[in-house]
Amino acid sequence: MARYTGPKAKLCRKFGENIFGTAKYDKILGKRKFPSGQHGKNMRRKLSDYGVHLREKQKLRTTYCLMEKQFKNYFVKAAKATGVTGDNLMQLLERRLDNVVYRLGFAVTRMQSRQFVTHGHMMVNGRKVDIPSFLVKEGDIIEVRPQSRGMKLLVEAMDRTEISSPYSWLSVDKENFRGQFNAMPAPSEISANVDLRLIVEFYSK
Repeated sequence: MARYTGPKAKLCRKFGENIFGTAKYDKILGKRKFPSGQHGKNMRRKLSDYGVHLREKQKLRTTYCLMEKQFKNYFVKAAKATGVTGDNLMQLLERRLDNVVYRLGFAVTRMQSRQFVTHGHMMVNGRKVDIPSFLVKEGDIIEVRPQSRGMKLLVEAMDRTEISSPYSWLSVDKENFRGQFNAMPAPSEISANVDLRLIVEFYSK
């Protein structure tokens, strides 16, 4: 599947914030918090109403490293479910296996966690799962395959992330390379620096 392979810093500068969470992008934004390119620093163009809505959608889509078709499919699914569409969308995104692996601290970024999943390093309930979009359910056990527990990249990632999960819906046992998706996260617990209302309006036009 096609995916963005360009500089991540360029995307952070485009949105004016660190959407990937890695510390190095904070340093870059500290020096250049404006879009890249010849006219980026002096750009004064005001966004149209459509542009404001599009920007919020693109920010959330890029944060979770999704292509447009994938992201729209999640929105359609969220809109059909009972409850608030924006909240449903966030819960679906948080249930993706690559995101859960990232949230558990087995990877430093979502892109790295996607790589770990696609390369077959992760298991769900004792079975290997190599599909990043796999939706985790309440009670599911996510762990690193025994054959992959000595992998340098994975061990380094785990050393760089927090020893315990800062998220109430997840629990992690890094000593045993294992974590659990305990419950569906409440919308108020999911940190996303986007206006979900604008995203709902974008797709509702």
